[in-house]
Amino acid sequence: MDIRQCVAAIEDCKIVAVIRGKNPEDALDKAHAAIKGGVRAIEVTFTVPKAETVIAALCAEAEASGALIGAGTVTDAQTAREALAAGARFIVGPAFCEDVAAVCEEQGVLYVPGVYTPTEIVNALRRGCPVLKLFPADLKLLKALRGPFPSVRFMTTGGVNYDNLQDWFAAGAAVVGAGSNLTSAFDRGASLDETAEEIARWVEKIKNC
Repeated sequence: MDIRQCVAAIEDCKIVAVIRGKNPEDALDKAHAAIKGGVRAIEVTFTVPKAETVIAALCAEAEASGALIGAGTVTDAQTAREALAAGARFIVGPAFCEDVAAVCEEQGVLYVPGVYTPTEIVNALRRGCPVLKLFPADLKLLKALRGPFPSVRFMTTGGVNYDNLQDWFAAGAAVVGAGSNLTSAFDRGASLDETAEEIARWVEKIKNC
């Protein structure tokens, strides 16, 4: 899968499950719940202990699950290389990092850097990044940025919940990234299947956004 195909796949999903967890098992369970609930783009953050093992496990299942597995919270070249070695198909960061951009360019992998200001957006666009993570996302900011940047594909992350899903897409988001709000049922003690059922409600709602 090349970068253009990866972008198309993520846009088609409309939602990226941002997976955090206190240990690899916790993260895997959340990712499995998201996939079972119908989410097809999974971002495993490097705040998860041994995140590369979680990425590798999910990538091993990817042919059967149909999920696109990426890595998040990538802030340096070494972490990017570890993620790619584990099989990650896209890399997400909280901010733009030239070293990470260089690794992704070398490997032909999609890099989604975090941006917040017009200057950061322009710098990322100059580097050829086709999708930008607006973080921390704000509805008013997104609407304002769509004025000077109408063609930018924004993935909004932070503050996305079930109730405001429609608002993000109406404001111009191409994709939303959802983490703790998406998997909150699991954190409340729900089973994997129960969490998947709740996530499926998100997926169904997004189809109409």
